[in-house]
Parts: sequence; C-alpha cells; structure tokens
Amino acid sequence: MFAILSGEGFIKITGEVGTGKTLLCRKLMSSLDSSFKVAYVPNPYLEPQSLLMVLADELSIALPAEVTQHALLNALTHALLDFARNGIKVVVCLDEVQAMPIETLEALRLLSNLETEKRKLLQVVIFGQPELEDKLNHASIRQLKQRITFEYQLDRLSRDEMQYYLSHRLVIAGYKGSRMFSSAAMTLMYLKSKGVPRLVNILAHKALLATYGKGKYQVGFSEVLAAAADTKSIESIWRKVRLFTISLTVLLGVCASAFLVYAK
Repeated sequence: MFAILSGEGFIKITGEVGTGKTLLCRKLMSSLDSSFKVAYVPNPYLEPQSLLMVLADELSIALPAEVTQHALLNALTHALLDFARNGIKVVVCLDEVQAMPIETLEALRLLSNLETEKRKLLQVVIFGQPELEDKLNHASIRQLKQRITFEYQLDRLSRDEMQYYLSHRLVIAGYKGSRMFSSAAMTLMYLKSKGVPRLVNILAHKALLATYGKGKYQVGFSEVLAAAADTKSIESIWRKVRLFTISLTVLLGVCASAFLVYAK
C-alpha cells in the first residue's frame, strides 16, 4: 500500500506455492478505494498483444474495429492519460508471473514507461514463485529488474507463527474454549506441513473433523497423523523423505560393513 500510494512503478512479491500470494493480491485489490482503477490478470501466459487486450478489457477501454498492436498501445495511452486527468491511479496486478513469456514482460515494461511530469500512468504489482527471479535475470529484460523498487519474499510460517495463526482462526470462528490442539499435535502438524499455510489449513481442517468424529475435545497426535495420511500432497513429500532415509541407512550400513572388513 505504501509503495502504491508513493506512485512507484513496479512492486514484486514472491513466495513458494501455498504461502498466500493470491490471497495477498486479492486483499490488496479490495483495499484500494475508488481513486484507483485496478486491472487483475490471473493468467499471465499471454503474448504481448493478448496482454494489452486483457488490460484494455479490465480497464473498460473501447478498442477500434481493427485491433493492431499500435492501435492497442494508442488506445491504452489515451485512456491512461484520461485516468490521470481525473485523478485516478491505475494499478495492474499480475499473478503467477513466473509463467509469463519474456517478450510479454518486456511489453509490460514499455507500457509502464508512460508517465506525466509528476507520476507514472501505470503501476504494476507482480506476484510469482521463486523461479521468477531466474526469468528477471534474463539479459533482455534487465531494465525491468532495475525498475522494481519494492520487493518482498513470502516465507513459510515458523512453528510459533503457525500456532498463533491457528489460534487466531479459531477465535475468528467463534471458539472461546481451552487449547484446541495439543503440543504433540502442533509439533506433528508443523513437521508435516513445513509451515506452508495452505497445508496447515488442510491438515487442521481434517484433524478437527477426525477429533469431532471421535467425540473428543482436543486434537491430538493421532488425529493429525490421520489427516496427513489422507492428504496426498503430504504423502508425496514424506515418501521422498522416507526413501532418502532408507537409502542413507543402507549406505551407512554398507560403509560400516566395509570398515569392519578393512579393520579385520
């Protein structure tokens, strides 16, 4: 909000899958008042001209019958100038930008060059996964990277943050009782979810259902374990961990046997 109110050009938010990028994007858009015109692009896998057409549609800009890239740019430029004259700031929010072609990113940068003597005509907030960094390091769009004035990396939750998060959600839902999740349940949930908010939500929901089904009043270790066993995304992660552990154990066993043979 500070960066947008300051009139900065590009703002970047990155984070792993499930850390809340899209939620943050929607919260940002809902927080902007009528002095802002917002364009939201959830699917950025577009060619440059297609992106311009989507932006024109989001901003309710009338287009000529014959739509060429030049005509699109001309229409967008005039519309952005009109918004500026009326005191309206235009913000473009792009989600999953790591999937956007480099040519389209460059077209977006060129569009963001438009400005008056006082401020930019267009502000861009990009949300993406960590691999977006690799794309921004491409030599052909190094100018775009230089234009990113504010950026933030969304991290996974720590154990304490996860515990506070779950308690907060229970309070918002109206719960006023004693501690809902046991210490063992919290520890296992953190180990299984790795602090990823989306996985925390899934595991907590299933664990609460399992606890209710048993007629219990507190979520324990076994309920979280059952929730994790019922969640395929958790299973795949822990299958890899188990395979690595087994491989490591076998390797250590072979090394120990070889050492004993050599020692004799």
